[in-house]
Amino acid sequence: MTRNIQAVCVFAGSRKGARDDYEETAHQLGRELAGRGQTLVYGGGNVGLMGVLAQTVMQQGGRVIGVIPEALTKREVADYTISDLRIVGSMHERKALMSELSDAVIALPGGLGTLEELFEVLTWSQLGIHDKPVALLNAGGYYDTLLEFLDCSVDEGFLRPIHRGLLLTGAEPGALLDGMQDWQSPVTEHWLESEDT
Repeated sequence: MTRNIQAVCVFAGSRKGARDDYEETAHQLGRELAGRGQTLVYGGGNVGLMGVLAQTVMQQGGRVIGVIPEALTKREVADYTISDLRIVGSMHERKALMSELSDAVIALPGGLGTLEELFEVLTWSQLGIHDKPVALLNAGGYYDTLLEFLDCSVDEGFLRPIHRGLLLTGAEPGALLDGMQDWQSPVTEHWLESEDT
């Protein structure tokens, strides 16, 4: 069954990174989202990859919803030019609203904030709180070592293979979005084994 993905939440760095691959991939993703008529839900800033992504979607005539805590409106320089900017009280409210507004989640390259957001939403998937597809857009192989770490977590018995399979990965935005439309969450009625309790 194909999913009806109308809005995609994207976590992305507040910096552009050291390589041109990252910025170009953000542009590509923005063009894909706008071309498919999918709304971008993101962190509301106009800096780094998040700013590149949002401005690309806007330039292509797409819709953008930004969600930013009031305390970060100056640090991340809130983008008041986007379709819909929502200012909330805390990081917790930001993540909850971004999740509520979206049908799928993608992480572009980023730092600690991007990783924290990704792993929280992935944990929600593991716990059965949602069944939205969650994916890494692995621009320029940025996430290769993270993926190796997750495989190590499986080998060492801390992550079940079925939960490792909750994270989709791709290097090309269009193909990744196509894969997310066809993705089905594995059945995980009991995410803890008896020995884990």
